[in-house]
Amino acid sequence: MQASVASLALGIERSITGRRWRWRGGNMALGGGTTLDHDIVTQLLLARGVTPDDLERQRTPTLRAFLPDPSVFADMDVAADRLAQAVIAGERITIYGDYDVDGATSAALLIRALRMLGVGADYYIPDRLLEGYGPSGGALVELGRRGSSLVVTVDCGAMAHEALAQAHDAGIDVIVVDHHKCSPEIPRAVALVNPNRLDESAEGAAHGHLAAVGVAFLLGIALVRTLRGRGFFASRPEPDLMSVLDLVALGTVADVAALHGLNRAFVAQGLKVMARRANTGMAALVDVSRLKRSPQCSDLGFALGPRINAGGRVGESTLGVRLLTTEDPDEARAIAAQLSVLNDERRAIEAAVQQAAEEQLASQHNRSVVLVSGDGWHPGVIGIVAGRIKEKAGRPALVVALDGETGKGSGRSIAGVDLGAAIIAAREEGLLVGGGGHAMAAGLTVAADQVERLADWLDKRLEAAVSRASAGQETLLDIGVAPGGLTTGLVESLDAAGPYGMGWPGPRVAVGPVRLLNADVVGTDHLRIIASGEDGRSFKAIAFRAAESELGQTLLNCARGRRLWLAGRARIDDWGSTPRVELHLEDAAWAD
Repeated sequence: MQASVASLALGIERSITGRRWRWRGGNMALGGGTTLDHDIVTQLLLARGVTPDDLERQRTPTLRAFLPDPSVFADMDVAADRLAQAVIAGERITIYGDYDVDGATSAALLIRALRMLGVGADYYIPDRLLEGYGPSGGALVELGRRGSSLVVTVDCGAMAHEALAQAHDAGIDVIVVDHHKCSPEIPRAVALVNPNRLDESAEGAAHGHLAAVGVAFLLGIALVRTLRGRGFFASRPEPDLMSVLDLVALGTVADVAALHGLNRAFVAQGLKVMARRANTGMAALVDVSRLKRSPQCSDLGFALGPRINAGGRVGESTLGVRLLTTEDPDEARAIAAQLSVLNDERRAIEAAVQQAAEEQLASQHNRSVVLVSGDGWHPGVIGIVAGRIKEKAGRPALVVALDGETGKGSGRSIAGVDLGAAIIAAREEGLLVGGGGHAMAAGLTVAADQVERLADWLDKRLEAAVSRASAGQETLLDIGVAPGGLTTGLVESLDAAGPYGMGWPGPRVAVGPVRLLNADVVGTDHLRIIASGEDGRSFKAIAFRAAESELGQTLLNCARGRRLWLAGRARIDDWGSTPRVELHLEDAAWAD
């Protein structure tokens, strides 16, 4: 159904990228002014679905306001009871984590929490290339042979039925702390704590957006409460679990978990903890990332998280946990430096795989789901490349690294298309050796001779969902300003309704009408422009990795002399002596 001009933002029915422009909430066009007659933060909150009676709670998200009773989650009390037994009896405990940021922060959180209780815990992080995702039966049995009577898996294990059965038969107790999609069958474990269990209570399932590190934090609370009830703290202080919220914030943002409800409180409070630099390893990570200020939410996803991930992708999988649990400043600096070098290496590998993947895009134009594959592609970067391909194609994308008779794949989806459910269904159809995930991301193992069949199956299964999602593509705007209204004060007002991320989108600003004074390509495929408005003010805008896109080519070659609206995220550029506002460009439309 065609939208009426009156319902469109700035009258834009079709932008350069083919999207309708709409106001996310009410019309917040400032025109040539710099202030609104009403509260910008309130409007931003309302536009993100906050009800009027919940405004104050959402304006300043705190744990006190959002934290649920951990007992609402299935098996939480069972898990806390078993872990408390191990703490009191001095059992040997091993935390078995995934090799990504969520796994590393989850493992580090439980290790630090147990350390505060006077218990040392071992850790085991599998090698991405040699062992793959999730716990293996052989590794669990070996941990038991080495003396661990209790293993806690974090960010993995929900679908590891065979491995957990093997551990059970060997007499090893396993607690699973996870957030990935589950099957109806419950694995043979002491407890499965996962808000995405199919038999979870309604109150527990409402927190299905938590990252594993958030679930681990709730287990920590339940553990302390259980120990308190048993008199464990009669002669010792209770641990300060708030001190590990920096880990929760990092894992939540880096895992692209939806930042609403409890997650938003986790990140808001975790950033405050991170600013105190009490975690030696986290402080070293901030320093090596060359941040000259306290980390912001975006830094967790674009600066800190990728460095932790680099260890698991192209280096040593244990580096992240070691960094986030060390108390030795020298060791922390050395590991952080090593991770930074590995991150640079990861970027080079990623660029090569991305170029090869993009060469296959032309043959995928009729597909609702892009699936590209290649021999020798590094499996440690395919998730990142899948995200890049998804953005370029505007459709769900899977990238498969082939190695002989099998391939490891990673996928990223678009809003409205549940890729994780499709991958689980493909596994149940016998198309995959293994696989799982959540709505926006998934991983899989597939036989090389089944790749084309998988591509056809996914194309047919998701065609309708992708079509619906693509037909409704819009650029949602929060506020419109003339260039003179693009001020540091405006950015600070917009930031006050954060933290922003998946599920709680950052404000998008429309600036114009403007004319381009200059447009050129900088760095690797980045478009930089200088634009000037009718109010005589000019500003810089940059579109990352967009020089070869339709948007980039249009602005480079067809926009001179024409009036435009530019849409994107307003950011403060503080590299120079005087902070200035620049626009991170996402879309543009003709104003003529």
